[in-house]
Amino acid sequence: MNLSNRFGSNSKTAILNDSSSDENHSSSAAAAVTSVVIPPCSGNVLRAVLLLFFICFCFSLYRTSGYLRIVADSSSTLSRIFPSVNDSSSPPSPSPSLSPEEIEEPKLEEVLRRAATKDGTVILTTLNEAWAAPGSVIDLFFESFRIGKGTRRLLKHLVIIALDAKAYSRCQELHKHCFRLETEGVDFSGGEAYFMTPSYLTMMWRRISFLRSVLEKGYNFVFTDADVMWFRNPFRRFYEDGDFQIACDHYIGRPNDFRNRPNGGFTFVRANNRSIGFYKFWYDSRTKYPKNHDQDVLNFIKTDPFLWKLRIRIRFLNTVYFGGFCEPSKDLNLVCTMHANCCFGLDSKLHDLRIMLQDWRDFKSLPLHSNQSSGFTWSVPQNCSLDSLRPVDSKDEEESEPPGESTQ
Repeated sequence: MNLSNRFGSNSKTAILNDSSSDENHSSSAAAAVTSVVIPPCSGNVLRAVLLLFFICFCFSLYRTSGYLRIVADSSSTLSRIFPSVNDSSSPPSPSPSLSPEEIEEPKLEEVLRRAATKDGTVILTTLNEAWAAPGSVIDLFFESFRIGKGTRRLLKHLVIIALDAKAYSRCQELHKHCFRLETEGVDFSGGEAYFMTPSYLTMMWRRISFLRSVLEKGYNFVFTDADVMWFRNPFRRFYEDGDFQIACDHYIGRPNDFRNRPNGGFTFVRANNRSIGFYKFWYDSRTKYPKNHDQDVLNFIKTDPFLWKLRIRIRFLNTVYFGGFCEPSKDLNLVCTMHANCCFGLDSKLHDLRIMLQDWRDFKSLPLHSNQSSGFTWSVPQNCSLDSLRPVDSKDEEESEPPGESTQ
């Protein structure tokens, strides 16, 4: 028993000694490793190494993805050039070719929304093939906006209503707000629509119907013929209390005098129930006064009792600010627009419009103090005059006789 106790005691002592020895050895080894392997600041170095590794890894992924995109693009390009690259067993399907007529055209609402001012006002003009040709009326129209005072910025609110395919194509070359207005069974292309001919009358009444639809969509508008030259911003000269405001061939002297002779080539209309009802009544009245254009019919209906019931507020614009060849604005310091009205034939119109634009350039070139007191006046009309308003032939003359006097 003593042996066992001694043996056990010796064994325990040995084990304790061995354990102690091992612990001392481990501590020594750890101390040695710590003192040798892990120098001061080794944590910062390790983080820097890991960060560098992560950056290299990300860059490698980026390069790889770029390479894959290049390969994909190359494959796509090759497949377009060599369709057999992707599928050698099936013939390539031809890509569809869209004609200009098949390209989807923007909706009227979209075009108006893009062009409108903050208060929902747009500037509208119509265009057919004859007036859209290079060097024709539309080019002079744009030129007036560019050389006018404060008018260039108004172009962003202009919508061109193309009446045929060629006019629409030309509009897209010149301007960003274009809309093609089609009239079933009527083709306005192929030449000038002469004054009071059937095609001219159809075009004028189509315009009235279209303008009503613009009002019904809630947009105010300035309608301007493309042969109206813009020299100053006209909005400052519009009446605040007018629903329907229209330029005149002859102005009596008061904006509410119904003896004024209106011209439908320039109007400002506010969108409301009164103006919508007015345009509907105007359009429907064409059947009561057949073979007359919109301007003559307006003269017939402007004192109709229905308009009094409608309470439409009509104002006539002074020719001092809104002149034309019928009655030119005499003061170039005040003029806003000039219309090539009272003029027959495209050649005569273009001739006098070019002279008018040159007159304006000459006026602008004068020193400020000089052009305000120079008495500078227009040198037009020349080829255009009231006498030039004659029908194309005798047949047209018989068809165009209105029940009252009129001029374009």
